[in-house]
Amino acid sequence: MKFKNISFIFFILLTAVPMIVGIGYALLYSFGFIGILNTGFTLENWKQVLTAGEFWRSLGFSFYVAAMTILLSVSIALLVVVRFGQWFRRGTLSFMIYMPLVFPATVMAFYTFQLLAKSGILSRISFQIGLLSDLNNFPDWINDSWGIGIIFAHTCMATPFFVILFNNLYQSERLQSYTDLAKTMGATHTQITWKVMIPVLLNKSFATLVLYFIFVMSAYEVPLLLGSQSRQMISVFTIQKLQRFNLQDIPQAYVVSVIYTGLVIVFLIILLNNKFKAARLVAS
Repeated sequence: MKFKNISFIFFILLTAVPMIVGIGYALLYSFGFIGILNTGFTLENWKQVLTAGEFWRSLGFSFYVAAMTILLSVSIALLVVVRFGQWFRRGTLSFMIYMPLVFPATVMAFYTFQLLAKSGILSRISFQIGLLSDLNNFPDWINDSWGIGIIFAHTCMATPFFVILFNNLYQSERLQSYTDLAKTMGATHTQITWKVMIPVLLNKSFATLVLYFIFVMSAYEVPLLLGSQSRQMISVFTIQKLQRFNLQDIPQAYVVSVIYTGLVIVFLIILLNNKFKAARLVAS
């Protein structure tokens, strides 16, 4: 019991304490108590961030990219597991599916650039087979305002992860038994898929989906390399304000970090609290 208490305290010291100290430092900096140009308590930095449309556009764009990434990767992973899951439970593919996970985000961003840029692989193939008369006619999928390159890169990284997750859940939750039972009761394949398999997989992976959504929203390397300057994700927006030569932007960067951290915490509390309430209601 004592060992468990010590482990818990050690875990808190390594995780919660640095985060609390960091948030505290950011709050003090944003209110003008500390910093190079501090002049005492002020709300000016908060007013400039909250009234500027740039911050809200960045936050909305980050939400859009994360939502599209989760939607695409989860849809593909569900299709693979539901239709072709047996291929990934044994044999070579059960090991090959882990391969994309070894590539860091920077490598995936570079691969996406080489694939989707105007001078990339797809544009050259399209030009060679006659679909394009000029390489410049290829669509802007890199550094574009819709974040297509960012979404593609994150989807490529997320899909194998969700395939593995859903595949493991399929086996641990013994979905094959439920499927066989539903068949004996006269359910069609479509009914089994939409009313048995997919609800169970999504329900059991809910917390992971939420955390991965936040991870994509907070991503830095891929948006930095593949995103446009006109529409930046929140991490790139914050770092650029923090590293600019204008010292007046530094307190605003801390304001953005505090607001984003607070929104993420509230978002997690609401979603997970609703999830736990629903779970208790079902159990009762």
